[in-house]
Amino acid sequence: MSLSNDVKESRDESDMADLVTEMKDLAPEELEEIMSVVNRDTQSKMHNVDSHYDTIYTWEYDKGARPALDKLYEKAKKAQWNAQTDVEWSIDVDQEKGIMDSMAAGGGFAGVNTATLDLSGTPFQKWGEKEWVQFGIEAQNWTLSQFLHGEQGALVCTAKIVQTVPWIDAKYYASTQVMDEARHVEVFSRYLDDKLSGHYPVNVHLQSLLDAIVEDGRWDITYLGMQIMVEGLALAAFGFIYQLTNEPLLKQILKYVMSDEARHVAFGVISLKEYYQQLTSAEIRERQEFAYMAATAMRDRFLQQEVWERMGIEPKSVVPLLNQVPERKMFQAMLFAKIVPNCKKLGLLDANNGWLRDRFTEMGIIGFEHLDDTGSEYEELQVVGGV
Repeated sequence: MSLSNDVKESRDESDMADLVTEMKDLAPEELEEIMSVVNRDTQSKMHNVDSHYDTIYTWEYDKGARPALDKLYEKAKKAQWNAQTDVEWSIDVDQEKGIMDSMAAGGGFAGVNTATLDLSGTPFQKWGEKEWVQFGIEAQNWTLSQFLHGEQGALVCTAKIVQTVPWIDAKYYASTQVMDEARHVEVFSRYLDDKLSGHYPVNVHLQSLLDAIVEDGRWDITYLGMQIMVEGLALAAFGFIYQLTNEPLLKQILKYVMSDEARHVAFGVISLKEYYQQLTSAEIRERQEFAYMAATAMRDRFLQQEVWERMGIEPKSVVPLLNQVPERKMFQAMLFAKIVPNCKKLGLLDANNGWLRDRFTEMGIIGFEHLDDTGSEYEELQVVGGV
């Protein structure tokens, strides 16, 4: 079992810090608009999305016509793991102790280092250790809950890709990802239920993005939205959390999941790179606009309004303050460390006079373009099944 220095480093820490400082702060009116959109349907057990797309059969069964996809498929077959038996569920998890250990190590409570903040005149002025620990617990529950919901979105989307993609090698690989995503839903759900202290409903911005991906009938938009944008963000987020946490069970789960996610993103890069070479400038512009919409939706969902509401605090009174915290800004910025280079690999950054490059520059994330894309990175993150 190997994970190339746990999480592959593409630049030294000082370079990464410089990239993070480039991420633009949201204007007050942007924050106001984002926080005005809330999920009022938190009690429903089901969510329906109307989707129309063509199911494509192919009678060309020659395996290996697309060697890169075939190689990915063969690796995926060897890399299957069992969420029930391969994960050490016997490990005890003390969530409160984990939050306290993070604080002692200087990591703050869910990325908020209270020792470096002036909290006078804020809702936090009267908070003591008890309240900050509870915030850390709620933030962890919220974050892993959104990962859980996102994994179900990936499960649905990949099943759709099996039906809609026209190539047999892609159908073969996508079928393995359906199993991967089922495992991820299973493992995050069990960790939240058995080891932590409960779920949060899906964030409204994440739900809107997942709906937009599922609603669109074009198979390559499913790839772009899920494999490149959502899975790319998840891979970066999992890597960031993996480095920060000392909780052994979560670390083990993330290592397994990251090895799968790297293949998933590579699947999108390999497939779309070929397909996008056939599209017109107008068609590419539509893909650029979709990628930008997805990027802003994912940025907006990490404001954690639901956590503040559960803590009895009006989100509008604290989000602008906490958005200035360096640790939280770093986490938000690093989420795009995989997305930007992968968009560059697909030719989306510079097509149409650099339309998407300009948008990512405005967001302050264009500096990540020089990091490694995920076209072959999955080999560095291999955990199960050897090379």
